[in-house]
Amino acid sequence: MALELVDLKMIPLVQAAPEHYLWSSDDAEAEVLYINFKKPSQTNDSELIDDNIIIRYEGETVIGLNILHASRRTSKKV
Repeated sequence: MALELVDLKMIPLVQAAPEHYLWSSDDAEAEVLYINFKKPSQTNDSELIDDNIIIRYEGETVIGLNILHASRRTSKKV
């Protein structure tokens, strides 16, 4: 799935990923793209921000993002 840049605010989150790790998966039925910066991870808090993006935390560290309505964010079908 080719995604447009969701939000420039995400760039620092990706750059600050712990252990320089990036893993993603999507759930086409739920229309959610999951991006993880640490695996395994244990989310103990989350925050819904603008544009239907959920930031997941382990303590105070951002460990992932859930991008809701992911199929609506594509510029073209792949």
